[in-house]
Amino acid sequence: MSVAKDDPIAVRISRTLADRIISGVIEAGAKLRQDHIAEEFGASHVPVREAFRRLESQGLVVSQPRKGVRVVGFSVEEVREVAEMRAALEVLALRNAAPHMTKAILDRAEEAIHAGDRATDVQAWEEANGTFHRLILSPCNMPRLLKTIEDLHAVSARFLFSGWRAEWEAPTDRDHRAILNALRAGNVDVATAVLSRHVQWMGQKPGSRP
Repeated sequence: MSVAKDDPIAVRISRTLADRIISGVIEAGAKLRQDHIAEEFGASHVPVREAFRRLESQGLVVSQPRKGVRVVGFSVEEVREVAEMRAALEVLALRNAAPHMTKAILDRAEEAIHAGDRATDVQAWEEANGTFHRLILSPCNMPRLLKTIEDLHAVSARFLFSGWRAEWEAPTDRDHRAILNALRAGNVDVATAVLSRHVQWMGQKPGSRP
Protein backbone atom coordinates (compact mmCIF):
# COMPACT_ATOMS: atom_id res chain seq x y z
CA MET A 1 0.00 0.00 0.00
CA SER A 2 1.43 3.40 -0.94
CA VAL A 3 1.72 6.18 1.61
CA ALA A 4 -0.53 9.19 1.15
CA LYS A 5 1.04 12.43 0.08
CA ASP A 6 -0.07 14.09 3.31
CA ASP A 7 0.99 11.22 5.59
CA PRO A 8 1.53 13.04 8.93
CA ILE A 9 4.39 10.74 9.94
CA ALA A 10 6.24 11.34 6.66
CA VAL A 11 5.67 15.09 7.00
CA ARG A 12 6.98 15.07 10.58
CA ILE A 13 10.07 13.09 9.60
CA SER A 14 10.83 15.27 6.57
CA ARG A 15 10.40 18.50 8.53
CA THR A 16 12.62 17.29 11.37
CA LEU A 17 15.35 16.14 8.99
CA ALA A 18 15.04 19.35 6.95
CA ASP A 19 15.52 21.41 10.12
CA ARG A 20 18.64 19.41 10.97
CA ILE A 21 20.05 19.76 7.44
CA ILE A 22 19.26 23.47 7.18
CA SER A 23 20.78 24.25 10.58
CA GLY A 24 23.91 22.22 9.81
CA VAL A 25 23.31 19.54 12.44
CA ILE A 26 23.41 17.05 9.56
CA GLU A 27 26.24 18.15 7.29
CA ALA A 28 26.64 17.98 3.53
CA GLY A 29 27.68 14.53 2.38
CA ALA A 30 26.16 12.74 5.36
CA LYS A 31 24.28 9.56 4.55
CA LEU A 32 20.70 9.25 5.80
CA ARG A 33 20.18 5.66 6.94
CA GLN A 34 16.63 4.49 6.47
CA ASP A 35 16.80 1.90 9.28
CA HIS A 36 18.13 4.36 11.84
CA ILE A 37 15.56 7.02 10.97
CA ALA A 38 12.68 4.53 11.04
CA GLU A 39 13.82 3.39 14.48
CA GLU A 40 14.19 6.95 15.78
CA PHE A 41 10.67 7.93 14.76
CA GLY A 42 9.07 4.58 15.52
CA ALA A 43 7.91 4.31 11.90
CA SER A 44 8.02 1.80 9.09
CA HIS A 45 10.22 2.29 6.04
CA VAL A 46 7.28 3.53 3.95
CA PRO A 47 6.92 7.02 5.53
CA VAL A 48 10.71 7.31 5.75
CA ARG A 49 10.98 6.79 1.99
CA GLU A 50 8.23 9.37 1.47
CA ALA A 51 10.14 11.79 3.73
CA PHE A 52 13.26 11.24 1.61
CA ARG A 53 11.26 12.05 -1.53
CA ARG A 54 10.08 15.28 0.07
CA LEU A 55 13.63 16.25 1.01
CA GLU A 56 14.85 15.45 -2.50
CA SER A 57 12.14 17.66 -4.02
CA GLN A 58 13.43 20.47 -1.80
CA GLY A 59 16.97 19.98 -3.09
CA LEU A 60 18.27 18.99 0.34
CA VAL A 61 19.22 15.38 -0.41
CA VAL A 62 20.00 13.22 -3.40
CA SER A 63 19.16 9.54 -3.88
CA GLN A 64 21.77 7.51 -5.75
CA PRO A 65 21.37 3.89 -6.88
CA ARG A 66 23.26 1.50 -4.57
CA LYS A 67 24.62 4.48 -2.61
CA GLY A 68 21.54 5.49 -0.67
CA VAL A 69 20.41 8.98 0.27
CA ARG A 70 22.94 11.69 1.05
CA VAL A 71 22.72 15.35 2.03
CA VAL A 72 23.76 17.51 -0.91
CA GLY A 73 26.46 20.14 -0.80
CA PHE A 74 26.33 23.39 -2.70
CA SER A 75 28.57 25.56 -4.83
CA VAL A 76 28.66 29.31 -5.42
CA GLU A 77 26.98 28.71 -8.78
CA GLU A 78 24.13 26.86 -7.09
CA VAL A 79 23.70 29.67 -4.58
CA ARG A 80 23.34 32.15 -7.44
CA GLU A 81 20.94 29.88 -9.32
CA VAL A 82 18.65 29.54 -6.30
CA ALA A 83 18.79 33.31 -5.70
CA GLU A 84 17.84 34.09 -9.30
CA MET A 85 15.02 31.53 -9.28
CA ARG A 86 13.66 32.88 -6.01
CA ALA A 87 13.82 36.45 -7.28
CA ALA A 88 11.88 35.66 -10.46
CA LEU A 89 9.25 33.53 -8.76
CA GLU A 90 8.77 35.76 -5.71
CA VAL A 91 8.27 38.80 -7.94
CA LEU A 92 5.63 36.85 -9.89
CA ALA A 93 3.93 35.85 -6.64
CA LEU A 94 4.01 39.37 -5.21
CA ARG A 95 2.49 40.91 -8.35
CA ASN A 96 -0.39 38.44 -8.09
CA ALA A 97 -0.65 38.90 -4.31
CA ALA A 98 -0.73 42.71 -4.35
CA PRO A 99 -4.40 43.08 -5.43
CA HIS A 100 -5.42 40.88 -2.48
CA MET A 101 -3.19 42.53 0.12
CA THR A 102 -4.96 43.74 3.26
CA LYS A 103 -3.97 46.01 6.12
CA ALA A 104 -4.11 43.02 8.46
CA ILE A 105 -1.58 41.12 6.34
CA LEU A 106 0.73 44.13 6.13
CA ASP A 107 0.47 44.68 9.89
CA ARG A 108 1.49 41.06 10.48
CA ALA A 109 4.38 41.50 8.04
CA GLU A 110 5.52 44.49 10.07
CA GLU A 111 5.39 42.36 13.22
CA ALA A 112 7.66 39.86 11.45
CA ILE A 113 10.15 42.65 10.73
CA HIS A 114 10.16 43.62 14.42
CA ALA A 115 10.67 39.95 15.36
CA GLY A 116 13.70 39.85 13.08
CA ASP A 117 15.10 42.99 14.67
CA ARG A 118 14.77 41.37 18.11
CA ALA A 119 16.34 38.07 17.02
CA THR A 120 19.22 36.93 19.19
CA ASP A 121 20.39 34.10 16.94
CA VAL A 122 20.31 33.13 13.29
CA GLN A 123 17.53 30.57 13.78
CA ALA A 124 15.15 33.17 15.22
CA TRP A 125 16.04 35.68 12.50
CA GLU A 126 15.51 33.16 9.71
CA GLU A 127 12.12 32.22 11.16
CA ALA A 128 11.05 35.88 11.13
CA ASN A 129 12.52 36.34 7.64
CA GLY A 130 10.58 33.37 6.29
CA THR A 131 7.39 34.59 7.96
CA PHE A 132 7.70 37.98 6.29
CA HIS A 133 8.11 36.47 2.84
CA ARG A 134 5.25 34.00 3.30
CA LEU A 135 2.89 36.72 4.52
CA ILE A 136 3.37 39.05 1.55
CA LEU A 137 3.37 36.25 -1.05
CA SER A 138 0.57 33.96 0.17
CA PRO A 139 -2.31 36.19 -1.08
CA CYS A 140 -1.33 35.30 -4.66
CA ASN A 141 -3.40 32.13 -4.18
CA MET A 142 -1.09 30.11 -6.44
CA PRO A 143 -0.29 26.99 -4.37
CA ARG A 144 2.13 25.37 -6.83
CA LEU A 145 4.11 28.56 -7.15
CA LEU A 146 4.19 29.01 -3.37
CA LYS A 147 5.33 25.40 -2.87
CA THR A 148 8.22 25.92 -5.28
CA ILE A 149 9.20 29.15 -3.52
CA GLU A 150 9.02 27.43 -0.14
CA ASP A 151 11.36 24.67 -1.36
CA LEU A 152 13.82 27.23 -2.72
CA HIS A 153 13.64 29.16 0.55
CA ALA A 154 14.58 25.99 2.44
CA VAL A 155 17.65 25.58 0.24
CA SER A 156 18.67 29.23 0.59
CA ALA A 157 18.28 28.94 4.37
CA ARG A 158 21.07 26.35 4.28
CA PHE A 159 23.36 28.91 2.67
CA LEU A 160 22.42 31.40 5.37
CA PHE A 161 23.14 29.00 8.23
CA SER A 162 26.38 27.90 6.61
CA GLY A 163 27.64 31.47 6.36
CA TRP A 164 26.58 32.53 9.85
CA ARG A 165 27.32 29.33 11.75
CA ALA A 166 30.51 30.69 13.31
CA GLU A 167 29.17 34.03 14.50
CA TRP A 168 25.91 35.91 14.46
CA GLU A 169 25.13 39.60 14.06
CA ALA A 170 21.49 40.60 13.65
CA PRO A 171 21.01 42.51 10.37
CA THR A 172 18.98 45.66 10.07
CA ASP A 173 16.59 44.71 7.30
CA ARG A 174 16.00 47.91 5.36
CA ASP A 175 14.78 45.93 2.34
CA HIS A 176 11.86 44.39 4.21
CA ARG A 177 10.85 47.83 5.45
CA ALA A 178 11.13 49.30 1.96
CA ILE A 179 8.98 46.50 0.52
CA LEU A 180 6.39 46.97 3.25
CA ASN A 181 6.28 50.75 2.79
CA ALA A 182 5.85 50.36 -0.98
CA LEU A 183 3.01 47.87 -0.51
CA ARG A 184 1.26 50.18 1.97
CA ALA A 185 1.54 52.97 -0.61
CA GLY A 186 0.20 50.71 -3.37
CA ASN A 187 3.43 50.97 -5.35
CA VAL A 188 3.82 47.40 -6.59
CA ASP A 189 6.62 48.23 -9.05
CA VAL A 190 8.84 49.56 -6.27
CA ALA A 191 7.95 46.65 -3.98
CA THR A 192 8.84 44.03 -6.61
CA ALA A 193 12.05 45.83 -7.60
CA VAL A 194 13.25 45.89 -4.00
CA LEU A 195 12.20 42.28 -3.49
CA SER A 196 14.13 41.13 -6.55
CA ARG A 197 17.29 42.95 -5.43
CA HIS A 198 16.83 41.72 -1.87
CA VAL A 199 16.62 38.03 -2.82
CA GLN A 200 19.40 38.17 -5.41
CA TRP A 201 21.76 39.66 -2.81
CA MET A 202 22.00 36.15 -1.38
CA GLY A 203 23.58 35.00 -4.63
CA GLN A 204 26.58 37.24 -4.20
CA LYS A 205 28.23 34.79 -1.79
CA PRO A 206 27.27 31.91 0.49
CA GLY A 207 25.93 33.20 3.79
CA SER A 208 24.71 36.54 2.49
CA ARG A 209 21.39 37.58 3.93
CA PRO A 210 18.33 36.43 1.89
